[in-house]
Amino acid sequence: MNTPMQPRERSSYSAIVDRPAMKLPDGARLIVWSIVNLEVWDIAKPMARQVIPAPTGAALLPDVPNWSWHEYGMRVGVWRLFDLYKTRHITPTLSLNARVCEDYPRVAQQAKDAGWEFMGHAYEQGPIHKEPDQEAMIKRSLDVIENFTGERPVGWLGPGLTQTLDTPDHLAAAGIRYIGDWVYDDEPTRIRTANGPLVMLPYTVELNDIPMMMVQHHESDHFKKRAIDQFDRLYQESSDRPKILSLAVHPYISGQPFRIKYLEQLYDYLSEHEGVVHWTGQQILKWYNDQTAEMQGA
Repeated sequence: MNTPMQPRERSSYSAIVDRPAMKLPDGARLIVWSIVNLEVWDIAKPMARQVIPAPTGAALLPDVPNWSWHEYGMRVGVWRLFDLYKTRHITPTLSLNARVCEDYPRVAQQAKDAGWEFMGHAYEQGPIHKEPDQEAMIKRSLDVIENFTGERPVGWLGPGLTQTLDTPDHLAAAGIRYIGDWVYDDEPTRIRTANGPLVMLPYTVELNDIPMMMVQHHESDHFKKRAIDQFDRLYQESSDRPKILSLAVHPYISGQPFRIKYLEQLYDYLSEHEGVVHWTGQQILKWYNDQTAEMQGA
């Protein structure tokens, strides 16, 4: 068995200032990549995260309070997100556990009808490291999503951004063309795998409501403040080269009544600026591939 490549073997160091600047069409200068994450938490297993710790300080099963906190997102919170993106004419990327199509077909159908891009996010929520057969899990995930939507996903995000050293090889073999697990750049990059290249899109853990709200415990308006600060700087820099602003949300967090207005206000702020486009991961992938092919041809 071949030894899996280390990350630096997959992607050599590259300073952004040493690369030729790409161009966006029609005078655009900044891409907003919105990612909605939908998960399935199995009541028989420890919850992916907790909003309230057990009274004894030890995780207990079944963890009903934290399971039902997540369930609120699927029953109520996600519909606030559907409304937000519909009224603002934005098509996000949907990072979903494939099991959402089976356990929450009403939600998955709404996303399909709205034209959202479906991106693979494992079969159910849990670290990749605990998967006994990654290749089978990846295939099962993509098969379930394809059977539901009629289209096989080309993007992937590991649950919790988890992956082992050989995960990129398995994903490329399964037909995945882009992933978001390495948050190491402002621009798309290519990484090497044993089965051809993968494009790494600039996903985010900084403008992500899990670490911001559930780990760092910021006030509800902080997502808006930090995202605007990020946008302002990227927009300034985009006068020289295109930039990508990624926003990652979960319905049981950002879909809460006391948080949703700040997300709405953020998108309204972004709409006040010229040259801002809202693209899915597939659109970003096509643009990047076309741009790099054009540069190589030149």
